[in-house]
Amino acid sequence: METDELIKALVADTRRSGISMAGAWPGAVLAAVVAAAVVFFILLGPRPDVADAAQTFRFLFKFVVTIALAASALGLLRVLSRPETEVRRSLPRLVVAPALLVAGVVAELVVSSPGTWSAQLVGTNSLVCLTYIPLIGIGPLVLLLLALRHGAPSHPSLAGAMAGLAAGGIAATFYAAHCTDDSPLFVVTWYTIAIAALTLLGAVGAHRFARW
Repeated sequence: METDELIKALVADTRRSGISMAGAWPGAVLAAVVAAAVVFFILLGPRPDVADAAQTFRFLFKFVVTIALAASALGLLRVLSRPETEVRRSLPRLVVAPALLVAGVVAELVVSSPGTWSAQLVGTNSLVCLTYIPLIGIGPLVLLLLALRHGAPSHPSLAGAMAGLAAGGIAATFYAAHCTDDSPLFVVTWYTIAIAALTLLGAVGAHRFARW
């Protein structure tokens, strides 16, 4: 079968299943956010001084980074769910969140004393961060992988990794409201490790359950 014919067959098969990718993604994303919110409010909830913290740049900056990550990963995941995707054209959209975070880290290093860098990096909630971002993100990851099954990704492991990255971004956005460590040095270290765990889990999960 020629490639074009295979793609048309896959699209037709998806339509016959009664659930198109266009219809599956909005519901999956909404469900993922709701699932993360439920787990977050049951297990953690916002930090006690969230109203005061919301007036500081460093606290708000965490949400800029995590939301940018979730949005770019979700956009790329939707693209990768189609078999005709050209990966090289899609990957650059992931640069936004890392670029923002790098800029934040540089600014932090410039305005703070070198003697404080280690303490800001280690913080006081590293183990909490490594525990709860994956816990909050596992539900969204499962939901996004289920939505991915309605597509036909040419690169299932990469698509699964994007599902994990998106789930991590969603989870980190909620966790950021609880975390009292607002330094970009903390975020670039511990948030990244926690989100990477979900990314790896998504890649493995999609390789097994979203192949076609």
